[in-house]
Amino acid sequence: MSPTLEQSVHAALATVIDPELRRPITELGMVDSVEVSGNGRVRLTVLLTIAGCPLKGTITADSEKALSAVPGVTGVEVELKVMNQAQRDALKEQLRGAGGQRGIPFNQPGSLTKVFAVASGKGGVGKSSVTVNLACSLAAQGLRVGIVDADVYGFSVPALMGITQAPTRVDDMILPPVAYGVKVISIGMFVTGNQPVAWRGPMLHRALEQFLTDVYFGDLDVLFLDLPPGTGDIAISVAQLLPKAEILVVTTPQAAAADVAERAGAIATQTGQSVAGIIENMSYLEMPDGGRMALFGSGGGAVLAERLTATVGAAVPLLGEIPLDILLREGGDAGLPIVLGRPETPAAIALTGIAGKLAARPRGLTGMKLGLQPR
Repeated sequence: MSPTLEQSVHAALATVIDPELRRPITELGMVDSVEVSGNGRVRLTVLLTIAGCPLKGTITADSEKALSAVPGVTGVEVELKVMNQAQRDALKEQLRGAGGQRGIPFNQPGSLTKVFAVASGKGGVGKSSVTVNLACSLAAQGLRVGIVDADVYGFSVPALMGITQAPTRVDDMILPPVAYGVKVISIGMFVTGNQPVAWRGPMLHRALEQFLTDVYFGDLDVLFLDLPPGTGDIAISVAQLLPKAEILVVTTPQAAAADVAERAGAIATQTGQSVAGIIENMSYLEMPDGGRMALFGSGGGAVLAERLTATVGAAVPLLGEIPLDILLREGGDAGLPIVLGRPETPAAIALTGIAGKLAARPRGLTGMKLGLQPR
């Protein structure tokens, strides 16, 4: 028995995804009414979370496209309204769980999210570029990925991702912008222009805590935190707020950089965290004749992996070596990560390989409820 036009219309609406919440509008209570006339015209009323929803044009266009593709539909009219407080409360409770209580979802016993804190001993090693490209590579593979730009003083992730949209606030819930399938939050989205952030330790901790509690990321497979260089307030706060986060250390090949980067990984011995691995950036420059020029020396990443293995008492692998590539810098300036814009380049291939190793890492069962009972 073939479906009626009304059934086909509702099935089409189930394919319309809210661009911020990344779930069908039919599941989110956003479809207020659907009227199908005898001549095939459809009148749809969609409820926005807030009046100034920045992506209302996307929701309208996606709804019109989905409905227009249904055989028998001769016209589509989309009307936008705004949720009342009761409807917003119901939405927040649906997203956050019973009671709509706030908390850090990645610390819940049943969370399957892998959390990687990307650290470095000093600035200028390409930590943020590595973070963004790893996140985009994993998202391109179909994983649900988020980034917290925890480098409050030196935030750069929004620019590297080409994000100019501000987060949407639904009462006390913040919906992060999405770029290339990655959900991103950064203090840079809340300041005007290039205004500096001059905060002391307690304010830094509170900002990070708010990002982790008030921002709705949904069910993520992987969450990256782009940390500031060194072992200061944010690194300590991450250990307190996300004790299961694994540390990824980014370094460059020269011995001096490896010495400094060792401190960023060795903090795991004080916080009880684990070190997921070492990423060596700017490893070499590929020459036109196929040779390699080691502009910053060589072997620093491997040496650092050996040192941290001895320091933390567990194997710390060298996950990969990323060559220097002007296209990597140009992609960052353009807001198009190289793994998406030029995936065939050596730097993109190295980054994709590292992302694959992270995706293959087991989550582990520590703290998980298995639902087993003794007989």
